[in-house]
Amino acid sequence: MGYMTKIQKVERPTNQSFYVNLPSAVAQAMNIEKGEEFEWIIEDKNLLLFRRLKTQKAFKPQKQGK
Repeated sequence: MGYMTKIQKVERPTNQSFYVNLPSAVAQAMNIEKGEEFEWIIEDKNLLLFRRLKTQKAFKPQKQGK
């Protein structure tokens, strides 16, 4: 499952910043809480990973009823 997002760039007289918005559906699916810490990992010029610093147990997809 993938979600599209656009990068925002803000230029100020003294610096510039880039912002990425995390879709609510992604945050909810990952049970992200306010104040949690994540890190960005650059794999290559086409892949940027977003990793939670305090790992949680992986969830297993629920089985469909027969």
